[in-house]
Amino acid sequence: MTTTPDESVQTFPPSADFAAGAVATAERYDAARADRLGYWADQARSTLSWDKDFGEVLDWSEAPFAKWFVGGELNAAYNCVDRHVEAGNGERVALYFEGEPGDTREITYAELKAEVARAANAFESLGVAKGDRVAIYMPMIPETVVTMLACARIGAIHSVVFGGFSSDALRSRVDDAEAKLVVTADGSYRRGKPSALKPNVDTALARPGHTVEHVVVVQRNGEAVDFEEGRDIWWHDLVPGQSAEHSYVPHDSEHPLFILYTSGTTGKPKGILHTTGGYLTQTAVTHRDSFDLKPEQDVYWCSADVGWVTGHSYIVYGPMANGATQVIYEGTPDTPHKGRLWEIVQKYKVTQFYTAPTLIRTCMKWGREIPDQYDLSSLRVLGTVGEAINPEAWLWFREVIGANNGPGNPPKEQPAPVVDTWWQTETGAHMIAPLPGVTHTKPGSAQTPVPGVEVAVVNEEGKPLGKSEAGLLVIKEPWPAMLRGIYKNPERYKETYWSRFGDLYFAGDGARYDADGDIWLMGRVDDVMNVSGHRLSTTEIESALVAHEAVAEAAVVGAKDATTGEAVVAFVILTGAAAEATSDKEALEQELRGHVGKEIGPIAKPRNVLVVPELPKTRSGKIMRRLLKNVANGDEVGDASTLADPSIMEQIAEDMRAKHGS
Repeated sequence: MTTTPDESVQTFPPSADFAAGAVATAERYDAARADRLGYWADQARSTLSWDKDFGEVLDWSEAPFAKWFVGGELNAAYNCVDRHVEAGNGERVALYFEGEPGDTREITYAELKAEVARAANAFESLGVAKGDRVAIYMPMIPETVVTMLACARIGAIHSVVFGGFSSDALRSRVDDAEAKLVVTADGSYRRGKPSALKPNVDTALARPGHTVEHVVVVQRNGEAVDFEEGRDIWWHDLVPGQSAEHSYVPHDSEHPLFILYTSGTTGKPKGILHTTGGYLTQTAVTHRDSFDLKPEQDVYWCSADVGWVTGHSYIVYGPMANGATQVIYEGTPDTPHKGRLWEIVQKYKVTQFYTAPTLIRTCMKWGREIPDQYDLSSLRVLGTVGEAINPEAWLWFREVIGANNGPGNPPKEQPAPVVDTWWQTETGAHMIAPLPGVTHTKPGSAQTPVPGVEVAVVNEEGKPLGKSEAGLLVIKEPWPAMLRGIYKNPERYKETYWSRFGDLYFAGDGARYDADGDIWLMGRVDDVMNVSGHRLSTTEIESALVAHEAVAEAAVVGAKDATTGEAVVAFVILTGAAAEATSDKEALEQELRGHVGKEIGPIAKPRNVLVVPELPKTRSGKIMRRLLKNVANGDEVGDASTLADPSIMEQIAEDMRAKHGS
C-alpha cells in the first residue's frame, strides 16, 4: 500500500504473483498509444473469429456515425458458442444457473450450442428473419441468454426490456422497435413469491396498432396465464422439437445486433443502437483484461440483469465470446437470507464478482458478520459498475470480501483487487477502468482509460483542464463499441451527444483529475450542484456521509434555494447499530451536517439531513434521486411505479414536510 502525497488516498499495487501471471500487461497501453487503430485491429483479429476479414479499421467520414472493421463479416452467436465447441471446449460449463427457489441448472457450451440452434430454428419457423426486431421481456433464466444468442445467430435485432418495467414501458419499446416477436415467461420469483410477466405482455398488446405477430412464453413459475389463440405459444411446445443443427449466416460488421432503450427523467426513451463487430470486440477485450480472465479455470459472476447494458456486455456477449464459465442468478440478494450472494460465491467457487456500489453498501449495512460466515477465498478480482463508488464502500469490498480466506482463517495477505469501471449504455463497454495486474488501484477512482480509448476532462468551452480541476468528461476519439445512433432518430443522436462540443462525445458526467492524473467521476452533470458558484459533487458529499460511523447509505440532491441558487439536501439510512442506539434523530442529523462541513468544507454542509428507513430504489438497485429532488423542492413526488417499494416515497415526503416544511 502507498499513499499519494497530495490526496492522502491509499493506493494498492498488484501483488508480484498477480502481476506476473496477469492476462493484460502494460504493453497493452504501449501498443495502443503507438497505433490506436492498429491496436484495435489486432485485438479484433486475435479475439474474434471472422468469416471475412475487414479492410478499413475505422470509417469516420460521416462523423459522428462510425463504421468499424469495414467489410468484415462475422456472427456473434458463432463467436459466443460454436467456436468454443469446435475448439474442444464443448464440455466446459457455460452457465451455472441458480434460481431463487434453489433450483439449479448446469449448461455446457455443447448443450448451449444445441439450445441456441433450436431457438433459432423455432424463431425462423415463426417468420423471424434477418433485420426483424424481437422484444425480450424475461427474468434471469437460461432461456433469456439463449433467446439473445438465437436472435444474433439469425441476424434479428433484439430489444431486451427489463422485467421490472411496466406494460406501458414495454409497449412503448415494442412500438418504437416495431417488434415482430415477443419472448417472455409466465413469471419469475421475487423474494420468495411468484412474480408475473405474461399478464403485462397481454396488457401491453391489448391496444391495437402494434406489429407483434407471436408471443413465445417460457414456463417458469407455473402461474396460470391467458393465451391468445394463434398468437401465443409455449416455449416447451415450440423449441425442444426443433433441430439442434442450424447453419449460421455471417453478418456485416456493422449489422445491428441490438437496441437497448434508456429511460431519461423526461421525454421518450432513447433506443441505443449497437452493431456487431466493434461491440463484440471491445466487450470481449475489456472483459478479458479488466477481470484478468482465464477461462479454463475461472468462474465469473456479474450480478446484473440482462435488462440493462451490463447484462448484455458482461453476462452475454463479452464473457461468452471469451468462452467463460459463469453464474447467473434469478433472485434477490436477501432471499431466502442475507448471505445468499456469498453462499453462491462459495458454492461455485466464483473467481470474479462484478456488482453495483448500491449492493455493496447494502451489504455493509447488514454487517460483515454475514460474509464472514462463508468461504470466499476463491475470489481473484472484484469489480464495480453502475455509478461512482465511494471510497468507504470500495475499501469494505476489498477488505471484507476480497480478503476473505474462509471462516476461522486469517485474511489474505493480498486481497482481490477492486476494478472500478466507468462506461454507459451508449459506450457499450468499459471506457475507464484499471488493469488489475498493472494499475495501483485507488479507492473511489475509475482511474485511467482502457487501452485504445481516449478521454479528457474539459471546461464549459471544451478546453482541457489540468490536475485537480473539475469539469466535464468527454471522449476524444471514436471507439469500437460506441453506439451507432438512436434507433430511427439520427438527429436526436447528434443533438444529445455531439451538439455541445462538436467533435467531442459528451458523456453527461462530471469528472476531475487528481494530482496523479487519475480520473474521479462526479456523477451526472445534473447531479453536480452549483452552490453559491461552487461546483459540488453529489458523489463526494455522499461519500463523506457514508464515512460517518452511523451512516450505511446516503443519497444527496440539489434543491432550489433563494440565497445560494442550490442547496444540499441529504437522505441517509443508518447502520443497524446506529438505528438501535439513536434516540434523538434530529441531533444526529445536525451532527451529520457538521461532519460534511468538516470533511469537505462549510460550502458543502447540507441544508437538510433526513434520516429515512430506506432510499427509493428501482428493482435493479438504482437510487431514484430525481424523486428525492422533487421532495426536497416541495414538488409532487412524481411517478414512483418503477420502485421496488413505491410506498417509501410517501413516507419520505411526509417526514420532509413534518421536519423541514418542504
